[in-house]
Amino acid sequence: MGGYFDMHCHIIPEVDDGSDLLEESLAILDMEVRAGVTDIILTPHFRREMFEADRDFVEAQYNLLQEAAAKEFPGLHLYLGCEYHSNHDMHEMLRTDPRYRMLGTNYVLLEFSQAHSGSYIREQTYSLISRGFRPIIAHCERYRPISSNIKLAEELVDMGAELQINADSVIGRDGWGIKRFCRKLMKLGLLSYIGSDAHNMVDRRCHMGECIDYVEKKMGREYADLIMRRNPQNIVDLSKKQ
Repeated sequence: MGGYFDMHCHIIPEVDDGSDLLEESLAILDMEVRAGVTDIILTPHFRREMFEADRDFVEAQYNLLQEAAAKEFPGLHLYLGCEYHSNHDMHEMLRTDPRYRMLGTNYVLLEFSQAHSGSYIREQTYSLISRGFRPIIAHCERYRPISSNIKLAEELVDMGAELQINADSVIGRDGWGIKRFCRKLMKLGLLSYIGSDAHNMVDRRCHMGECIDYVEKKMGREYADLIMRRNPQNIVDLSKKQ
């Protein structure tokens, strides 16, 4: 079918723990295009005391990649977002600088640590919602309080959050239990997005092609179209209205 999105990846060169070189970034983009991906939201990390790249530098590297990609892959569309790691004073930063949000919209790709409790995840998510943001819980299957308790996933969705999972988790590269949890999210209608979370061409490669095939086979093309095209397209459309 094609025309799909990858809405979570770390392939802007030299920015965080993702791609080191422009050439590597272009190799990953080649894998995306071959998989049928036509739109990619690039989501460099922001995390206190770990990933705090200057946003002007991030934008400069994004422009460098976009210029190179336009020559190599003329039908590919790139957008700039952010994966924001939860912290206690995040509200002010997100409010004052749209570059820490998804395409400058009120969507926030919100990351937690594996050590965070369910109550912390719940409280931080609600705190964003109450301030008018629209949190997308990044790779929610990685957090034990969620993957071991489908009711917490339901609660987060009910309060207004959206859930994202990684392609590797969908196809079983992160273990059978995680794969089963991801399938359950899909069957219950709790999932909104899938992203590659690709970082490089070695141990964190892009597997969107396998994931797309799996979702189309198990859930149908209409469902794949919803979570891998229409939902992320809503973020792009909202960004154009602002």
